[in-house]
Order: sequence, then structure tokens, then C-alpha cells
Amino acid sequence: MSYETLIFIHITSLIFLLGVGGGSAFYKFMADRSNNLEVIVHSNKMVVLADWFFTTPSAIVQPISGILLLNYLDVSLFTPWVLISMLLYIFSGILWLIAVYLQIKMKNLAIEAQKEKSNLGKSYFDLVFYWTWLGVFSFFAMGIIFYLMIFKY
Repeated sequence: MSYETLIFIHITSLIFLLGVGGGSAFYKFMADRSNNLEVIVHSNKMVVLADWFFTTPSAIVQPISGILLLNYLDVSLFTPWVLISMLLYIFSGILWLIAVYLQIKMKNLAIEAQKEKSNLGKSYFDLVFYWTWLGVFSFFAMGIIFYLMIFKY
């Protein structure tokens, strides 16, 4: 596989990873603040779906294409910027997995409230709080990785 193909795959998967993740976070964040249960239910369903269709495949492609690029360029996995990037990616991935678990719980709580024609309870909004902060730290780590990939420090 050529360098151009690998870098295209790597950058495209990064766009999907950060773009879909950021877009989903924005729409879920705004839906939760609307206090409109129908909007919240729909948003939660779409965020979970987007994670399965876009974020998960991108999260798998990123390290594979990255390692192939490093191999192509003969860059060691133990180069400081690569090692830091990998550790941050693992950290971000762990936060993302926890956030996905919370997303599924929030989706189920919202659907249950919709079926019972009740309001979302404090437990839902507690999960929103944790989910938001997991996302902030995960995106911050991804931003550092992005910086390291470009400037290779």
C-alpha cells in the first residue's frame, strides 16, 4: 500500500473519529438541555448508533493505519512522540468506552421515561455530567495526539 493511500486512510479515519464524536456530543449536549423528552430519546438513540457505525470503525482503523505508516516511514514505536501518542490514545479509548457505556444507560433511561410518561430523574443527569467530562478529557487527549502527529515532538 502506498504512503498516499495510508495517510489518506489515517486522516479520513481521524476526521470520522473526531467529527462524528464532536458532532454527536454537541447534539446530545444540546438535546439534554432542551428538557424535551422526545428530542432527548431520539438524540440518545442516534449518538449510540453513530458510535457503532462511525466512531468504532474509525477507532479501530486509526491505530492500524498509524502503525502501518510508522512501519512505512521506518519510525520506531518507541520514538517519544509515538509512545506518548499511543498512551494518550489508550487513555482516550478507555474514557470513550466508559462514555459509550453511559450513553447506552442514558438511552435506556430516556426510553423508559418516555414509555412511563415520566420525567428524567437525577440519575440521568448525573450520567450526563460524567459523560460530558469523560468527553472533555478524551477530546483533549485526542487534541494532544493530533498536535504530536503534526509536529512530531
